[in-house]
Amino acid sequence: MNPLKRLDRRRASVLSLVAATVLVTPGTAIGAPDAVKASTLGAQAAQSGRYFGTAVAAGRLGDGTYTGILNREFNSVTPENEMKWDTTEPSRGSFNFGPADQIANRAQARGQRLRGHTLVWHSQLPNWVRSIRDANTLRGVMNNHITTLMNRYKGRIHSWDVVNEAFADGGSGQHRSSVFQNLLGDGFIEQAFRTARSADPSAKLCYNDYSIENWSDAKTQGVYRMVRDFKARGVPIDCVGLQSHFGAGGPPASFQTTLSNFAALGVDVQITELDIAQASPTAYANTVRACMNVARCTGITVWGIRDSDSWRSGENPLLFDRNGNKKSAYNAVLTTLGGTPAAPRGTTDAAAELQ
Repeated sequence: MNPLKRLDRRRASVLSLVAATVLVTPGTAIGAPDAVKASTLGAQAAQSGRYFGTAVAAGRLGDGTYTGILNREFNSVTPENEMKWDTTEPSRGSFNFGPADQIANRAQARGQRLRGHTLVWHSQLPNWVRSIRDANTLRGVMNNHITTLMNRYKGRIHSWDVVNEAFADGGSGQHRSSVFQNLLGDGFIEQAFRTARSADPSAKLCYNDYSIENWSDAKTQGVYRMVRDFKARGVPIDCVGLQSHFGAGGPPASFQTTLSNFAALGVDVQITELDIAQASPTAYANTVRACMNVARCTGITVWGIRDSDSWRSGENPLLFDRNGNKKSAYNAVLTTLGGTPAAPRGTTDAAAELQ
């Protein structure tokens, strides 16, 4: 045999083995040449060291169509409501982990990463917390809640939304009114992050909010100033979550600039609750492309699986239709991640797929 041919065959064999290894190695931080293109969202995101996840509702885990898509497509999950305060600590000191455990255990068994959502939030808060009137009592309650939840899932959660939606809408750039803000002042966010770091030093600690995607908005600038201050003073913060609940036009023109500017402060950025009214393929592609263009944008989570699962169901904002079929936006996302859509069997609007 011609030794050059033998060498070529050996090289081809080695390359095939490398490609196969990359496909089964989660979080491999390399590009995606043709040989390792994947046909599912999570597998393709993993080629660049990222995750592609979804919000999960424990009450839907008995739905075979829902779980089939969840198992196939996503390598990260976020409990939609099951880790929020009204579920986990409905009365003081009495914790309920059943629904959250159901999601966490299922994710762990299937090798899916887990995001924690959320520890301190003014909404979905039990009345017993809202009715606290003493600052020291509230501080102790908040610290105990953070510590108890984080200890429960220690070592199993890669990122926690430590504080959620603490900034006001509109042009003030200041914190919103809440029981935490009103009793503890601006320092409650720093207190929450310091407590979280003590509870689980290995978890990424995130601040999460909506309407902070447009760089020039006062709310965005308020969050940016807080993160910059935290980094300057050594307050533990590792990431900023941009919820990204977009209208039909998708992300603002400055979206990538916003991601880059936060990342330049030395934190990761994550798109944490993505949905887009009417699920324009172009709008979804633009959102994903912005993340892919920022090295510290470490992952994307869509807020639900099928349109029927969405909190905005009337706007059909997700990647799968009500029957669980892939929409054109799905193929736009996969292609932008660097993958190759599978044959369009069972795919809606196949003629509009991106090539």
